[in-house]
Amino acid sequence: MNAVARGPIWAPWTPFTASTVPPDKLAAVGKDTSFGRAAQPAELAGAYVLLASSDASYMTGSVTAVTGRRPML
Repeated sequence: MNAVARGPIWAPWTPFTASTVPPDKLAAVGKDTSFGRAAQPAELAGAYVLLASSDASYMTGSVTAVTGRRPML
């Protein structure tokens, strides 16, 4: 199985976001990332498209991190 480990996504219209983040804290979602903001859904699309394509046919056990954080070294 392959997976995408995603960070905070700016999608306030989703039921998950609306039910888990108080309205007064929505503006701060993603401020703790290296980029200082939450990702836009389109910024993750490439990772999902790759894993769904034949280009990933030889990938297995892969976790693609799209977290907005610098990699741990």
